[in-house]
Parts: sequence; structure tokens; C-alpha cells
Amino acid sequence: MQVHHLIEECIIFNMTREECMEALSKHANIKPVITSTVWNELEKENKEFFEAYKNKKENQNEAQDPKHD
Repeated sequence: MQVHHLIEECIIFNMTREECMEALSKHANIKPVITSTVWNELEKENKEFFEAYKNKKENQNEAQDPKHD
């Protein structure tokens, strides 16, 4: 399976870039630098999607980690 397809699977599972790099390294024996490079290329080709994905992830993180006053 190609790296970009594996990254798409990571996105389906709502993983961050770092989580995806770790998972592909552990389970598919793909070096993190390869995953990062392909992720960067996918971001360039799909700017709007990745901006929305990052915003979604940030909003989820804020909801899971409420700020203490």
C-alpha cells in the first residue's frame, strides 16, 4: 500500500501528523521522514482540506482540555 493511502487511513482515524508518523513507523516500517514528506506534499495539493482538518483537531483538543481559570 502506498504511503499516501496509509496517511488517508490515519486521517480517517482522526490522527495527527505525529500520531500518523509514529503509527506508520511502528506498524508499516515506514520512516517518519517519509511519512512527513508525503504528508507535506498532500497538504500542498489539498490546502483547504488540511486547513479544515487542523482546525477540527484544534477544536477537539480545546474541548478535551478545558482551560483552568
